[in-house]
Amino acid sequence: MGRAFPHTWPSEELLHGFEAAGLSLWTWNVVDDSFTMDERGFRLWGLDWNEHLTFEDLSLHIHPADRDRVRAAFNATRGISGGYETDFRIVLGADVRWISSRGRGEDVGIQDRQMSGIFLDVTGRKQAEEGHELLAGEMSHRVKNLLAIAAGLTHITSRSTSTTTEMAKELTQRLTALGRAHDLVRPLPGGQGSAALLGDLLSVLLAPYDDLGAFSGRIRVAVERMGVGESTTNSLALVLHELATNSLKYGALSAGTGTLDITTASRGSQLELTWMERGGPQVKAPPEASGFGSKLVHRSVSKQLGGKIEYDWQPEGLIVTLLLDRVKLST
Repeated sequence: MGRAFPHTWPSEELLHGFEAAGLSLWTWNVVDDSFTMDERGFRLWGLDWNEHLTFEDLSLHIHPADRDRVRAAFNATRGISGGYETDFRIVLGADVRWISSRGRGEDVGIQDRQMSGIFLDVTGRKQAEEGHELLAGEMSHRVKNLLAIAAGLTHITSRSTSTTTEMAKELTQRLTALGRAHDLVRPLPGGQGSAALLGDLLSVLLAPYDDLGAFSGRIRVAVERMGVGESTTNSLALVLHELATNSLKYGALSAGTGTLDITTASRGSQLELTWMERGGPQVKAPPEASGFGSKLVHRSVSKQLGGKIEYDWQPEGLIVTLLLDRVKLST
C-alpha cells in the first residue's frame, strides 16, 4: 500500500482483500477530529494524500444537501451501541459520487478514542435505484393518463351510441388505436422527441387498414423525420383512427383499389400534414360531420395538438389538411 497506517488496522494481506472488495478503511479520533484513510479512500474522495486530514476537512467535500445529516450521523455514533450505516453524496468537480459509510459505535468500536469503519462506493447501486424510481413514476404517470383517456372515451362513447353492441365495438376500436400508439412510446436519440418517430407512428396505426385492400402498399407514408411526444402520440392515434374509419366507411379505403397518401410540409413553426384519398367512390357532398368522431377530431387537433384541420371534398377523393404546432408535437 506504501503508507503507514495505525497499528490497530488489519494486516497487509487483509488490506489487499479489502482493496479487492472495493472497501476503504478509515479511523476517526473523536477527541481531536483527526481522520485517517487508506490510499483507496483518498482516491475515492478525489483527494491527495494528507497525514493531517480532519473529519471537518473531509465533510467539506460532502454534497451540501447531505452535509449536516452526515455530520450529525457521525457525531451520534459516539452514543450508538452496535453497527451503523449512512449513505451520502460527495462532489468531485462536476461529478457526484454516492458513498456508503459503515462502522461500529460506542465502546464496541472505540479504541484509544478512535472509531473505525469502511467507505464503499455505491454510485452504481444508487443510480440504478434512481432509474427504477424514475421508471416507476413514469409508468404510473402513463397508466393514469391512459386510464383517464379510457374513462373519458367510455363516457362520451356511451352517449354517441344507441346499443351496447355498438358502444363496445366503437370503444374497442378506439382503445385499440391508443394501444398501438402507446406501444411506440420510447425515448428517442439526438433530441428527436420523447416518444416515437412520426413516420413510425403513422405506419403502425394505419397498417391494419392497408391489409384490407386488394393489394399491399395502398397506404403510403412520406413524412418528415421528427419525434413526437407521448401526449401527441395518443392524440394523433385518435385522430387517425377516426379519419381511417370514415375512409373505410365512405372513402378511398372502402374500395379495394383505393389509395391513401400522407405527406408533410414545413410551414415555419407549424407542420402541415396532408391526408389525400384517391380511387374510392366519387365524393358528391360531405357526409354528416356532427357526430362524436368528428367532434373528437376537431377537439384533439385544436386543443391537444395546437392546430387546425381543414376538409376539401373533391370528387376524386377527400383531402384533409392538418396544421400542427411543432412545439405541441414534442409534448
